[in-house]
Amino acid sequence: MKDLTSVIAALVAFAVTAALGFIVIPYLRKLKFGQTILDIGPNWHKEKQGTPTMGGVMMVAGLLLSLAVAFAYSAFTNTRLAVELKAPQRATTFLAGIIMALCMSGIGFMDDYIKVVRKRNLGLTARQKTFLQLLIAAVYLFTLLLGGMKTTYIPFIGDVDLTHGLGLFFWPVALVFIYGFTNAVNLTDGIDGLASSVTLVVSCAFMLAAGFLNNTAFNVLSAALAGACVGFIFWNAKPAKVFMGDTGSMFLGGMVVALSFGIDRPVLLIFAGCTYFMEAISDIIQVLYYKKTKKRFFKMAPLHHHFEMCGWSEQKIVFVFSAIAFVGCIIAVLPVIFGW
Repeated sequence: MKDLTSVIAALVAFAVTAALGFIVIPYLRKLKFGQTILDIGPNWHKEKQGTPTMGGVMMVAGLLLSLAVAFAYSAFTNTRLAVELKAPQRATTFLAGIIMALCMSGIGFMDDYIKVVRKRNLGLTARQKTFLQLLIAAVYLFTLLLGGMKTTYIPFIGDVDLTHGLGLFFWPVALVFIYGFTNAVNLTDGIDGLASSVTLVVSCAFMLAAGFLNNTAFNVLSAALAGACVGFIFWNAKPAKVFMGDTGSMFLGGMVVALSFGIDRPVLLIFAGCTYFMEAISDIIQVLYYKKTKKRFFKMAPLHHHFEMCGWSEQKIVFVFSAIAFVGCIIAVLPVIFGW
C-alpha cells in the first residue's frame, strides 16, 4: 500500500487554513484587529490600513489539525510516521520543533496583541523579544541534547561530534542561528504574499530532503507546512484580505528552523533560507551604514521595500524573491540527493 501520509497532511493543512479564512477574517474585522501602517513605510501601503492582522492563527491551526489527521491515518494503516514516532529521539525532535515554533508564535501573538489592542505600534520592546526568543531557542536546543542529539551532519565533512572539542561551539552558534533565522522570516513578511510564498518554496525543499533521508516524520511536517502556506496565500496574495502578523511570521520562522534541525542538516538552511538571510542582512547594513554616515545604503530596508521604492510591483518582488529561494533550495538539496 502506498504511503499517502504526506499528501494527506498537505491537503488537510491547505483545506483547513483556507477554510478558516471565511471564519477568522470576519471575526478579526469584528474585533477591529486591523494592521496599523507606520509612516516610515512606502506611501502606497497606507491603503492597507485596517486590513485584519494576526491571521497566522489560520496556519497554526491548519498545520496542527493536519498533523493530527496524518498521525491518525498512519496509526490506522501502520505506515512509517506512526512507526518512526515510537523512536524516542525522533519523537523528541519532532515534538520539540513544533512546540518551539508554537512558542515563537506565542511571542508574535503578544507582539501583535500589544500593537492592535493596546495601540502601541512597536509592540514588545526589542529587549523583551530577544530575551524570550533566546530563552525558547536555548530550551529547544537543551531538549534536543537530552533527546540524544550528539552529532550534526555537515556536507562534504560528515558527522561532527557536538559533545567535546570544537563541536561544543555548535551550541552557541545554533542559538544565534535560531534567533537570527526566526527574525529573518519575520522581516520577510512585509508585502502581500511574500513570506508565505518563500516559505512554501523552503518547506518543499525540506520535504524533498527529508524524503531522500527516509525521514518520514519531517517529510510529513514539511508537507503540512507547505499546505498551510498555500492555504494562507489564498487570502494573503495581493490584494491581501488578511496579514499573518508576527503571530504567523514567527511561527514560520520557528518551523523552518525546526525542519532543518529535524533532518539533522541545519547548515542547509543557510542556502535554502537565502532570501530570509538577504532580507536580514539588508536591514543590518542599513542600520550600521546610517549610524556611521547618516545616509541610507538602501532606499528602504528590508530589501523588498528597496525594490518597491525602485518601482517594482509587489507581485514581481514575490516572484523574484521566491525564485531566488528556489535556487538556494536546489543548492541546499543537492548534497542530500547525492550524499555529499
